Amino acid sequence: MPKQFINPPALNPTNGFTHVVTATGGKTIYVSGQVSVNEKAEVVGKGDFRAQVEHTFENLKAALAAAGATFKDVVKITYFVVGLKSEHVPHVREVRKKYLDETNPPASSLVGVAALVVPDWLIEIELIAVVE
Repeated sequence: MPKQFINPPALNPTNGFTHVVTATGGKTIYVSGQVSVNEKAEVVGKGDFRAQVEHTFENLKAALAAAGATFKDVVKITYFVVGLKSEHVPHVREVRKKYLDETNPPASSLVGVAALVVPDWLIEIELIAVVE
């Protein structure tokens, strides 16, 4: 079994993520943090958190495709949110549902940060995928 998704009973219930993911064999793909910027380096969704989450996932989709992968191959995802508040979480969950495998979601971390390198960026997402 090349990938294994494990939720140990001693850990809290999950909501859109898996506690432990193992992968053996295959090709590992590391995608740098992506933000809501288009091919002209323009911020998409300036000031609109949900719009930035959506465009960032589209950028991740393009990055994965360039490496011969899809979101079903993602084993780890990390979100960096500027000024993280509880009201950000439903937007992330709503958008990620359209992209990530609900049956075997990746391991996940959501991190609040003071700022990203460009002030108009509200979220940055990086991930790791394994193609069998």
